Amino acid sequence: MDLSLPNVRGMTELDREKFSKEVNVPSVEIPSQNIGKSMHVFKKYLLKMEKLKPVVEVDGTVERKKLLLDPLLFQTLEKLSEEKQTKLSELDVNNDNFSRTCLHLQYENFRIDDIFKAVLPEGKEGCTSYSRIGHIIHLNLRDHLLPYKNLIGQVLIDKLIGVKTVVNKSSAIDSTYRNFQMEVLAGETDFITEVKENLCTFKFDFSQVYWNSRLCTEHERIIKLLPQNCVLFDVFAGVGPFSVPAAKIRKCQVFANDLNPSSYHWLKENVRINKVAKVETFNLDGRQFIREQLSSFLLRKPTEPIHVTMNLPALAVEFLDAFIGLIAGIELDPLPDITVHVYSFCEESSAFSEMRTKVESSLKHSIEDGQIVELVDVRDVSPKKHMLRLSFRIPIEILTKSGPEVEEETSEPKRLKLDLESQDR
Repeated sequence: MDLSLPNVRGMTELDREKFSKEVNVPSVEIPSQNIGKSMHVFKKYLLKMEKLKPVVEVDGTVERKKLLLDPLLFQTLEKLSEEKQTKLSELDVNNDNFSRTCLHLQYENFRIDDIFKAVLPEGKEGCTSYSRIGHIIHLNLRDHLLPYKNLIGQVLIDKLIGVKTVVNKSSAIDSTYRNFQMEVLAGETDFITEVKENLCTFKFDFSQVYWNSRLCTEHERIIKLLPQNCVLFDVFAGVGPFSVPAAKIRKCQVFANDLNPSSYHWLKENVRINKVAKVETFNLDGRQFIREQLSSFLLRKPTEPIHVTMNLPALAVEFLDAFIGLIAGIELDPLPDITVHVYSFCEESSAFSEMRTKVESSLKHSIEDGQIVELVDVRDVSPKKHMLRLSFRIPIEILTKSGPEVEEETSEPKRLKLDLESQDR
């Protein structure tokens, strides 16, 4: 079926009236009492378009109805399987029942992909992906699509149920707190939204904190890795996608930290909303959090396994040196069992070796194969850039290391100054 609309190519301001086209599609008249059974036979061939039902009335009679069929899928009755032809014969359907029906399609009938394909430049990448965060659609438009940004935003508002706001992130911006500036393309300027993930509800101001819905699967992976009733130190907790389900689902004792005051506010709010116990929240630099809160907890001589999540791939590896000498000069029995889950961006060609080298360089200590729990390619950030996670049991020699070089290695705080391309946690 030809859905081309040559008169809308290059449109930058949405004119819904211009999305109008007449098409002829195959159709079949069915006795009304047999419509249900006939639809079962034609199920894979039915015409599927927005705001258009495949069953329509036949003028002048209530005894027959018409099924609209997709011309790309259905050709003739003879090309159906013998079994289907037999069933249709039993339902009083034969070649005489088939005809062509003219449909007048309007804007409401076209899918998002059909509209973008008709409007946006030919031969260039279209608007093929977006993230949904509650009622907000988040785009990262290429430069050649920027002239069409308002049209794109309005189409998404029109076509996606429950969407009230469409934003596009800026292309080059620094941020201490891992949030980014954004431009509202269509809809309301309302950034406070709610997302459900891993049996939890997360509420936050999307303009002030970091949230990436594409990391839902990774959040779930980590939760499944955590032993029941273990201890979790979440160094870069954000609004709590690790911390809250860890407490709710795995019954962990959680220490959750984020430097961003807005993230800290919504982290506390999400702890309250989800009614989780055993969660302490902090608004500290990541290094300070490790050296003060984790070291203090270790002095209690815990027997539970401890997990540390460090989901800030642009910089997290640089904070690993906070573990060096963490319990130097302190005798603990039993020795702490600490598993670290650290994230980083790596080049595609050498991602796994690069990740391990980064971690060992920051720790100034090798990680044995037996100490590695898993090394995971979390997702592609760009064709040559991957987000990886290395989960490993931290060697006790790192925690107990002592000497003047330890103070030098861990005294210089690293502030979180990130460019936009480094914000994909």
